[in-house]
Amino acid sequence: MTETLKAAPVSQPVLSVKDLKVVFHLRRGDFTAVDGISFDIMPGEVLGVVGESGAGKSMTGTAIMGLIDRPGEVTATSISLKGERIDGLDEESMRRIRGKRIGMVFQDPLTSLNPLYTVGEQLIETIRRHLPLNEKQARERAIELLADAGIPDPAGRIDSYPHQFSGGMRQRVVISLALAAEPELVIADEPTSALDVSVQAQIIKVLKRLCAQRGVAVMLITHDMGVIAEAADRMIVMNKGKIVETGPVGDIIHRPQEPYTIKLIEAIPSIKSQNPRYVAAVAKGEVAIGGKTDAPIVTVDNLSKVFDLSPSLFARVLGGKSRKLVNAVNDVSFSIQRGQTYGLVGESGSGKSTCARMIVGLLEPTSGSIKLEGADIWRDKEATARRRQKIQMIFQDPYASLNPRWRVGEIIAEPIRALGISKNATEIGDRVADLLERVRLDPAAMRKYPHEFSGGQRQRIAIARALSSQPEFIICDEPTSALDVSVQAQVLELMSRLQEEFGLTYLLISHNLAVIRQMADAVGVLHNGVMVENGEVEQIFSDPRADYTRMLLDAVPDIAKVA
Repeated sequence: MTETLKAAPVSQPVLSVKDLKVVFHLRRGDFTAVDGISFDIMPGEVLGVVGESGAGKSMTGTAIMGLIDRPGEVTATSISLKGERIDGLDEESMRRIRGKRIGMVFQDPLTSLNPLYTVGEQLIETIRRHLPLNEKQARERAIELLADAGIPDPAGRIDSYPHQFSGGMRQRVVISLALAAEPELVIADEPTSALDVSVQAQIIKVLKRLCAQRGVAVMLITHDMGVIAEAADRMIVMNKGKIVETGPVGDIIHRPQEPYTIKLIEAIPSIKSQNPRYVAAVAKGEVAIGGKTDAPIVTVDNLSKVFDLSPSLFARVLGGKSRKLVNAVNDVSFSIQRGQTYGLVGESGSGKSTCARMIVGLLEPTSGSIKLEGADIWRDKEATARRRQKIQMIFQDPYASLNPRWRVGEIIAEPIRALGISKNATEIGDRVADLLERVRLDPAAMRKYPHEFSGGQRQRIAIARALSSQPEFIICDEPTSALDVSVQAQVLELMSRLQEEFGLTYLLISHNLAVIRQMADAVGVLHNGVMVENGEVEQIFSDPRADYTRMLLDAVPDIAKVA
């Protein structure tokens, strides 16, 4: 008698999606955002989902969670969680699944956090709603979750409000919230885009540890191929609502088959690639790069900023033990040469954005000086007036920095009018049209509103607005962190071209060290408000002196590490 061989048991997928389609029924016709895609995620597996803005990545995650509202329509052969159909469930049933069985991490942490409650109150409420723990146990678990997500002094910060955290810190809190009820599936939509490289590495480790220890499945939606390389087991590449390529991460990164995937991978800046201007300068036998002059355009001397985070007005006025002071920036000095790009790097809370806000005039320094062309912008009235026109800023989130009620033409024209550069309507209109063309947008865009543009297009609008006052110095605070790699490459190329065209000087703040190496001539490294290293970018990237700098460079996700 022949023995019958039994097949090995096949593990059931945590999430199984069959023929998912998302269609928006609009007045101008139907728009298909997701077009019949299918995939599974197994227990303990991280599935990376990549693609450009508008590819359908986030829409897929939103549809799985049942968060598509009219005029959107979701159809599928099935969407199953551990074998149970969840498509077609009523809103109350889906609400019970969200948070408990499916954890969610959104790109913008402020959409997930209530500004009126401390982060501890929000974590404890979530934990107690889904787990049989009392108040004390829930608080202990909340502190553990904050520690796992990399929040320093979690026991002390648990009673802080969301606005008292930096952007990166808020994202860590959101990740803690997503993991609070020990979900079976975590849908993470750009969970590391606002984080510096060291924290990004921590979050990746947290996700991988959860997968290994608890069998949690993770759907990781990101435009950062380096994060996919470090965190994911398999990946799917999306374009225009469809899956164009899928397979193990190593196979797709090293042996991509589709032209679209090849284009995405080629657009990734490398931490190992030298600054193109440095390479060109060396080839010409030049020592100086970036248009250096003897007189810097901006000089920062012994700059400090102390924030009073005391819990009450009485504590701030009377002082004493209850007074809580934070040295956000501590005795920082650096100078920026005309025509140069100076990079400022460091972890969240290191003081990068605080420095930028003092230079642009949004925060007054506690001590020290900021000089524009030799004159102190906080003590010299003439320099203060010049600063408004000569220094402009491009923010991390272009949508938050653009008035949603104004048309693009009004947004770009406002500084021209406010600074008295021109009062002639025809001349202003011509200048706005010219600026839009320079950032590679159709002048007809001036009649549209910000919400009618993609993230990359909105960042181009923000750049056009910054240029409208004819500045000499532009502060770029994480200008590409929210953009996918191909759009990021376009924006960086645009910034380089405009720098040459207008003779601009940039202060570039970024947690993406590959972008800093590609764009900057010199770099300063901040740690806990202190400048630990300052010098030419190639010297610091090739031979860092500070242990902290070496740690940052070692933490950078690298697609070359994937087998």
